[in-house]
Amino acid sequence: MSNSNGIVLKMENITKTFPGVRALDNVSIDLHKGEVLGILGENGAGKSTLIKILAGNYIKDSGHIYIDGKELDIKGPAEAMVSGIRVIYQELNTIDNLTVTENIFVGEQIVKGPLKIVDWKAMTEQARALLDTLSVKLDPDAIVGDLSVSQKQVVEIAKAISKEAKIMVMDEPTAALSEEEIKSLFNIIKTLKKRGVSIIYISHRLKEVFEIVDRVIVLRDGKKVGVQKIQETDHGKLVALMVGRDIKDMYPKKEVEIGDMVMDVKNLSADGIDSISFELKKGEILGIFGLLGSGRTSLVKALFGANKIKSGQIFINGKRAVIKDPSTARDKRVGLVPLDRKAEGLALIMGVKENITLANIKDLGKSFLINRKKEKQRAEKWVDEVGIRTPSVDQEVNSLSGGNQQKVVLAKWLESGSQIIILNEPTRGIDVGAKIEIYRLIEDLCEKGSSIIMISSELPEILSIADRIITMNKGRFTGQYLRKEASEEKLLQKACL
Repeated sequence: MSNSNGIVLKMENITKTFPGVRALDNVSIDLHKGEVLGILGENGAGKSTLIKILAGNYIKDSGHIYIDGKELDIKGPAEAMVSGIRVIYQELNTIDNLTVTENIFVGEQIVKGPLKIVDWKAMTEQARALLDTLSVKLDPDAIVGDLSVSQKQVVEIAKAISKEAKIMVMDEPTAALSEEEIKSLFNIIKTLKKRGVSIIYISHRLKEVFEIVDRVIVLRDGKKVGVQKIQETDHGKLVALMVGRDIKDMYPKKEVEIGDMVMDVKNLSADGIDSISFELKKGEILGIFGLLGSGRTSLVKALFGANKIKSGQIFINGKRAVIKDPSTARDKRVGLVPLDRKAEGLALIMGVKENITLANIKDLGKSFLINRKKEKQRAEKWVDEVGIRTPSVDQEVNSLSGGNQQKVVLAKWLESGSQIIILNEPTRGIDVGAKIEIYRLIEDLCEKGSSIIMISSELPEILSIADRIITMNKGRFTGQYLRKEASEEKLLQKACL
């Protein structure tokens, strides 16, 4: 096969089957020199399997892979790396106790003289030169464990360039980055393109796909269902391809009757927030929108007892509620689905059953006297009601998809009897189909009498789901709108005051 039209990678009719499921069904993709190719699809669509085959972590059942027109039989990561393929996974592979330079040259140190002594000076100079080409100010002697996630990502990119990567795969690279860090990453990607590096970019965030990607391939249920040049498509078309339904079905808003006030917050001040006042009513979804650093998470923590309240009062169902810690919040029937569900919302090595009953374990007994039959029945009830896809309630939570993990966190607070549920970026890092399920679940909860406080930085989401929206900036509320009155322009204007 000849290398025509600048194609550096061609994967033809790739098929991969695992016991009971065909993960990839005759999928073909191509990648051009200096191109950013987006691969989109829901969890389970086949994206990760395709990339792991390219990286040598999985062996394909059938199909062909060509690099620069030459067919390769990639049987392991070493062969992929020799071919110029580098994958930067969402879970970064940096070695935190080493320096930036040591990470970049790990396993391939520069040596000098007949004794082959490590040439630290040469490595540091080359590391600095690599970082300069990426327009990044980063000390080559810095300990990587002291760096931010975005800086660690830069180290991984520099390491890939040092190994002369011609194809770079970025798997959800912005999942843990701020808006400024995302801009910096995009500038690095543009620099890589100019150097002729080809990039496969995997993300759930459609907004950023339209900012950085040249062309998109969409997978669904292990099959390729579409290829679109980014300038010839739109958000709606891509969503329809990914989930097999029209975008108008994405935000299933129900008109739920709004009841009496269930929470009244008066002049609340804590670290990061100042004189916050608002009301929340039964069956209402109250959206809170603000940019990074606006105080959204500080407010969430104060309401849940994780951020010490300096002044102000909280009333729940007309009674003063002194919320000193998360345990008190739980007792007041307030639940929290946190921003980082893995670090703050779940016990990852425990089963679905244990995670669901964790916040209400005292109702099941003590120590070895826990009623295991009752525990299993409670868990199975919520698995069914919330729609958690799991082989059993004993399944380890770490093995579930992001959307199903989020449902487990929700189920935990429903099991504990929470009537006020705070959702901090509830659809962060989950695919489009799972988002729709989460929206429907939120609506169902309100229909059954729950009240929701939803913090979201996704404007289409909050404009479609919330009944009322409050904007935040610098720790204060800056505006309030009913859904029918709100617009992206109004919310952004108030959030940037």
